[in-house]
Amino acid sequence: MKEVYLYKKLSNHKVQCQNCAHYCIIEHEKRGKCGVKENKKGKLYSLVYGKIVALNIDPIEKKPFYHFLPGTNSLSLATVGCNFKCLNCQNYGISQMPQETGQILGKDLTPEKIVEVALENNLPSISYTYTEPAIFSEYALDIMKLARKKGLKNIWVSNGFWSKELFDLIFPYLDAVNIDLKSSENGFYVKYCGGKLKPVLDTLKRLKDKKIWIEVTTLIIPGLNDKEKIFKGIANFIKNKLGKETPWHISRFSGAISWKFQDFPDTPIGTLKKAQEVGKKAGLKYIYIGNI
Repeated sequence: MKEVYLYKKLSNHKVQCQNCAHYCIIEHEKRGKCGVKENKKGKLYSLVYGKIVALNIDPIEKKPFYHFLPGTNSLSLATVGCNFKCLNCQNYGISQMPQETGQILGKDLTPEKIVEVALENNLPSISYTYTEPAIFSEYALDIMKLARKKGLKNIWVSNGFWSKELFDLIFPYLDAVNIDLKSSENGFYVKYCGGKLKPVLDTLKRLKDKKIWIEVTTLIIPGLNDKEKIFKGIANFIKNKLGKETPWHISRFSGAISWKFQDFPDTPIGTLKKAQEVGKKAGLKYIYIGNI
């Protein structure tokens, strides 16, 4: 266990986690929404520090990044847990494990060992991915600091539901992000993800302000976020707030590998192309259809 870097002590052994935009108030011997931060007698601890549940070498295009270190591989890692409960999640087996079962699984690996593995394999970057890196930010940050000293790039693949405190803590060591912008409507986030839209938009704007490379991904789910109005909202936000050169990845949904939407059909190719056309009309330069 590791004491959390971002939290505030309250009365009666309560604490407020400041790691993500939920700002959970957590009582003694309870955990936050992510299931991996626990209050022990008024101190908040990360239960996943150094506990790797996934460690792979992936093409960076798989993250997906098409305009950052293209043609290279990246050391990709995750712990269990997530601050969202997306009903369409494809990694639900590890993202929802702590909330669903209370279990914290993972192989013990120090930050030093992670950087060593990247260097031994001549990899130019480390990607914090598969689950939500914000929930293992203490571990990620310690790796990022060591990686930066060794000349490695740090990449987050994230839902963007960060606190301002977390952003300020990690951005000096962050080189690139791919943020899931799931919808332009707050209701979608509330109903299907257990979060809100505004903190995600705030994170994206802060990243742009700090000149950190951004690529955006939207998973199109039939009947839920496949309206033209939603496509326009996302495309216009990217164009107006992030810049027309920001890549937009439009991904096809597959019900067979989702958590709660297994009866949903795969996204029609025509729907993906419609979103692409909306993006082009909005003035975006780089739009990619994925998962087809």
